[in-house]
Amino acid sequence: MTSGVPGPLAPPGSIPELAFSVEEVGPLEHAAVPTLRFGVRIDVPGGESIRSVLLHTQIQIAARRRRHVEAEEERLFELFGERERWGTTLRTLPWTRATQVVPPFSGSTLFDIEVPVTYDFDVVASRYLDALEGGEVPLELLFAGTLFYTDESGLLKTTRIAWDREAEFGLPVAVWRDTMERYFGDQAWIRMRKESFDRLQAYRSRNALTWEDAIDQLLGRAGDGEGKGH
Repeated sequence: MTSGVPGPLAPPGSIPELAFSVEEVGPLEHAAVPTLRFGVRIDVPGGESIRSVLLHTQIQIAARRRRHVEAEEERLFELFGERERWGTTLRTLPWTRATQVVPPFSGSTLFDIEVPVTYDFDVVASRYLDALEGGEVPLELLFAGTLFYTDESGLLKTTRIAWDREAEFGLPVAVWRDTMERYFGDQAWIRMRKESFDRLQAYRSRNALTWEDAIDQLLGRAGDGEGKGH
């Protein structure tokens, strides 16, 4: 009979092997916040029955693997500096982590990883994605966790999944932009200190302006002062 309590860690050689791949990506429908849905497949080449997987996923942007056009290089100056320095400054960017339980399956299964996306430019990954013109974003998905399975005698066993399981995927920039536009249209937002916001709000109120008009007016003044030593 199958035990209801996890047994000891399985000895080497009897542990099911797991292979991960990303099948698709798209916006998560009817989400409260903009969210990308990654369809991930787990294959078990040996065909063993898996009771469940407590899975930890880390998604990172492999920026070194992308060829950037000149307009992108200008927008990415704040992150990586001048193009001549990218040999040392261009790096892999952490994006997000997720933890979930994959339900029982045999042979293979498909499940979703949901990744909220944002215009918060304090998040490095958001600044990087917004700077891109098109093409694909090279992603690396790293997996770890705990695997629960039954052996030939029906005994429930567990084993750890080390961070050596991974999958590569090219996220179309257009998918990210379409997801953001569904929620924000042609708008974006920035985070600022409360003191700066209060000053901007006071300026807006004194001049009976919209937020956009207030910022445009201040930017116009800054432009007028360029090159005059102010």
